[in-house]
Order: sequence, then C-alpha cells, then structure tokens
Amino acid sequence: MNWIKSIFQVWRRETRLVFTDIGVMLFFFALPLAYPVIYTLIYNPEVVKKIDTIVVDSSRSAESRELVRELSATQGVNVIGFASDIQEAKKAWMEKKCYGVLEIPSDYGHKIGRGEQAVASFYSDMSLLIRYRQYLFSMTDVQMNEATRITSRRLDDGGLLTSSIGGLPVNTQANFLGDVTQGFASFIMPGIVVLILQQSMLLGITMIAGTSRDRRSRNGHRDPLAHKAGPTATVLGKSLCYMMVYIPLSYYILEIIPYMFSLPHIGNFIDFMPMIFVMLLATSFLGQTLQIFVRERESSLLVIVFTSVVFLFLSGLTWPRYAFNKFWLMVSDLIPSTWGIEGLIRINSNGATISDVSHYYLGLWALTGLYFITALAIRYFSKGSETHTDSQCQRRKGAEMSEI
Repeated sequence: MNWIKSIFQVWRRETRLVFTDIGVMLFFFALPLAYPVIYTLIYNPEVVKKIDTIVVDSSRSAESRELVRELSATQGVNVIGFASDIQEAKKAWMEKKCYGVLEIPSDYGHKIGRGEQAVASFYSDMSLLIRYRQYLFSMTDVQMNEATRITSRRLDDGGLLTSSIGGLPVNTQANFLGDVTQGFASFIMPGIVVLILQQSMLLGITMIAGTSRDRRSRNGHRDPLAHKAGPTATVLGKSLCYMMVYIPLSYYILEIIPYMFSLPHIGNFIDFMPMIFVMLLATSFLGQTLQIFVRERESSLLVIVFTSVVFLFLSGLTWPRYAFNKFWLMVSDLIPSTWGIEGLIRINSNGATISDVSHYYLGLWALTGLYFITALAIRYFSKGSETHTDSQCQRRKGAEMSEI
C-alpha cells in the first residue's frame, strides 16, 4: 500500500509540475494541438494543379496540335503559350515563368503518318519533386491516350473495323489504396502526427528534468519539489502523469484531425489506440532515460529538437527501411515512433487490424521493457549520486561546526 501511495504521490507531484510550467505546457498541449492543423493547412491543396508550361511546336501539324490540346486538358498542366525555339523557352524557364517545356520536333506529324514511332521531348524543373510527379502522371496519361487513338486509326486505315473496340490490347489501371487522392498531406501527415506525439512528450519530460536540476543547484543539491520515492514508483508515477495527458491528445490527433481535413482514416479506434498506448508508454520511459543528458532547462531543446529530422528519415516515410544498411536499421528499431508510424499507417490508412500489425505491436512492447529498465537504472544512479552528495554536504557542515 505504501508503494501504491508513493506512485500516486509522484503522479500528483508531476502533474502539478506540468500544469504550473508554461514551457512544459507549450510542449505538452500547444504543440500537439496546433502542429497537425498548421501542417495540414500548409500541405493543402494536396496535389499541384495546372503547372505553367511552354510548348515549342516545330511540327505545326494536326497531330502536334492534338497532343498539346490533350496535355492542356489534364489536371496538372497549364499551357501558357508557345515559344519559337528552345532558347526562348529556356529564357522563360530561367525567369520562372514556367516549370516545364514540351518540345515537339518538326518530323512529329510525318512519323505518325508513316506509321513510325514519334518522339517528343519534355523538360521538367526538378527543384520540386511534386511538380515532376504531376508532370509524369499527366504525360503518361496523354501518352497512353495518344497510343490508343493512333493504333485504332491505323487499324481502321488497314481495313480492320475497330470502331467497337476501345483501348489497348492490355489495359493498365491504377487503384490507389490508403492515399486515394495521391495527395501530399494524405501521404505524410499520418506519419508526421505520430512523430509529433513522440517529440513533444520527449521535450516536455526533458524540460521538467532540466528544471529540477536547476532547483537542486540553487538549493544545495536538493529539489524542494521532489517527492522521495523508490525508483520503480518514481518511474511509474511520472509515466502515469504523461499518459494521462497524451491519451486524449492522441485521440484528437488520430481521430479528429483526419475527419477535419479528410485525410485517410479507415482504421478502427479499437485497433490503433492499443498501438498508440504502447508507443506513448515506451516514449515516456525513453524520455526518463534521456534525462541524464539534460543538465539545465534549455538543454532539452538541444538534446531533442535536432533529432526530429533524423527520426523522420529513420521512420521510413522518406526512404524505405528495407533499403537501410544494418547500422541505421538497428538505430531506427530503437525509436518508438518508427514502430508506431509503421503500424498506425497500416491501421489508419489501409484498414489493418491489431493482429495484422502484431509485429510492430510486439516490437513496441519490447522497446517499452528496454526503456523501463534503462529508466530504472538512471533513477538508481541519480538516487545514489544524490545520497552521496547529501552525505558530503552533511560532513562539510559537521566540519564547519567543529571548527566553530
């Protein structure tokens, strides 16, 4: 009963520290509440539409005009004009008047008329891959449509009736799962919000630790707001406080935000909440482990913030994890958000169940056990050094009294 009472007292003390520290409240509440909304608004509209494009039409034939009309009718391309040669188009490109140039050679119409393969060159600005991706989709659609139309006309000219036959002999159809709109926000936000939960919790926990060290340095190596409890009760009491704060925030981020912005959300609440619960628990223990690197309040920003981009790359959102070398794959496996992102995207975007992602779920439990042990070890070490410091202070005071 005393041990349970100690857990409750640590939880009450930690809750008081959270709600009386404006910096911690900014990390625990303002950051998770505001960042998903701000990021999603920045990434809307999700796809790039009507990118300004210039055409260099050296053919000036009916076939080249048909190609330009079809390209201009796509969602991604906006033909703003024609250039007399490639140098004029290049000048407009350098002045950022356009982001793509279609060059149609002079023999384009003749080759199509003779039944030969015609080639048109397209130049895309690669400064933003989203534009290139949209250009690629648009050019592919136009190419497939032109191939179908020209093949059908050639068969008709050869005496074969193809008026009742449409399409290519083998048709290609894309069905997108999860990210149906192929939008950037729908692609990246389900993973980013998980990383936001982890990083904001780590920032708040390490800031609390830095503030406690500041108090000890001002009060003879003793924290007047600390509650003396065993290492296990201290670690569990602190984690209970953090979980109390973050479970409602997780529901807001993973359930309400997708409905607000029409992000992919076909997973079941019963499936993704156990996953996020274990991820938050592992993160709370990880934060208490990282406290050893925080010597003052401001150090939390240096210790945690710079890892955000690193953790984003290691999560597999920007580069697939199977392409990592063994060292970086091992490092990414030690980060709770990596397992959380992998599992939650499958649940929230593709409708998987908790049993379908049991590998990631069990991996999070393994990290929870690992960081619980490290947090206990750090707590034992900290308690031992504080006891040693207190005994030194008492001996120093005794020596001073003897001299007096």
